[in-house]
Amino acid sequence: MKSPDFDPELDNQEDQAMATRSVENNSVDNKAANDAPAAPVLTDLTAMSDLTPAEAHGLLELAALVKARPADFRTALAGKQIVLFFEKPSFRTRLTFESGIYSLGGHAMFVDQLTSRIGEREPVSDMAHNLERWVDALVLRTYSHETVTELARFASIPVINALSDHEHPCQALADFLTLQEKFGDLSQVRLAYVGDGNNVAHSLMLGAALFGCHIVVGTPKGYEPSAGVLALARKIAAGTGAVIEVVNDPVEAVKGAAAVYTDVWASMGQESEIGERARIFASYRVTPELFAKAAPEAVFMHCLPAHRGEEVEAAVIDSPASVVFDQAENRLHIQKAILLQLLGGGARRLPTRSFS
Repeated sequence: MKSPDFDPELDNQEDQAMATRSVENNSVDNKAANDAPAAPVLTDLTAMSDLTPAEAHGLLELAALVKARPADFRTALAGKQIVLFFEKPSFRTRLTFESGIYSLGGHAMFVDQLTSRIGEREPVSDMAHNLERWVDALVLRTYSHETVTELARFASIPVINALSDHEHPCQALADFLTLQEKFGDLSQVRLAYVGDGNNVAHSLMLGAALFGCHIVVGTPKGYEPSAGVLALARKIAAGTGAVIEVVNDPVEAVKGAAAVYTDVWASMGQESEIGERARIFASYRVTPELFAKAAPEAVFMHCLPAHRGEEVEAAVIDSPASVVFDQAENRLHIQKAILLQLLGGGARRLPTRSFS
């Protein structure tokens, strides 16, 4: 990957070197790099598995730099236009992407797809081939994960998954940035997730695998994460030293954890199941008593919005142990890093893909 051309105003060698390391993803020395096959360039972020462990660490390093020195990146995306297609309502995702794009000097355009799904009026491939001629990147918040992967398949510009029914990679990366800020070495962190084995759980499992964490996911029987995601996470973990566990006991999941994470019991599109899920997930509510099973220094995490009295008690989410607003803030910084990684370094898939 090219050295960064997005930060010419960095005013000391240490910060310039730090940015370079982030974009090059901790590459080996020049001689070894010349002898080795060229590393693949990150062209999309549709799922956590699009990243190598080095790329994942590089994004956190770059996000930390952007967070510490935002003014140095204020023209990084000058002349870049990014379009946001959202099929679902959004508060944090839309505002953090739009704010991040504008603060980097780019221009954001929002397309409301709440009343019609992407691909209903014309094929996804046709949309992709139009968009790649007009804008520089696509940010998608969709129901179907296939919509994200299809746009990434056909478009010659970067595609970013801002949430799908299968994954939420931007959220997970912000979460691991938050954990790194709180605890330092992520390989020493034990993360507990309790609740539904949903898209957030999937991205956290894959993120834990990439960063070498120990994650224990606790769900009721029948609501476990995808078996395919579990297998992929364990495959990645074999190379990073991570430990990926899935259990059906919330106490077992939380015991000794440095962080306890939960999410809503019924995601958007599952409203008809709210009553049944409330009964099934009742013992997975993060109460002060359950949270007390975690390590003494443990933090509470939630991707928000939260339903107090359902998946978490107010006494936990509103306590000093809660880092939910740190997570929300870090959505801004990690998404700026993602945009810089995909656009700021000049990485671009050319020529335009064929119509086949």
